[in-house]
Amino acid sequence: MASRGRVMIVDDDESIREVVDVFLTGEGFEVVTADNGAIALEVARESHPDIILLDGFMPVMSGRDFLVAYKVLPEPRASVVLLTAASDSTDSFDLIPADGYLAKPFSLQDLLEVVERRLGPALGD
Repeated sequence: MASRGRVMIVDDDESIREVVDVFLTGEGFEVVTADNGAIALEVARESHPDIILLDGFMPVMSGRDFLVAYKVLPEPRASVVLLTAASDSTDSFDLIPADGYLAKPFSLQDLLEVVERRLGPALGD
């Protein structure tokens, strides 16, 4: 089966990375992961994801700092969807220039809809 696209998951919460990885892989996506923004920059340079699911608040390099550094990499660049806890201040969202937002906790169906909206549905859907 051909890949539906490459998704990068950037989150310091290992359980979120694992669940999203298994789910999206099962839906036909190729998945790469990183546990902070600094590692994510290296992974993005090497793997050229089609979409990045990015936690906003992480140690080492925050989602905002990752985006600032990522936006200066040569194109093409992936669509970036910020994954953020519902308790995070909505004022913080304005400071992180993402292409979309998904509040934690999220359902896997909501996550799939966001990814498909950015990349397109599977053939035959």
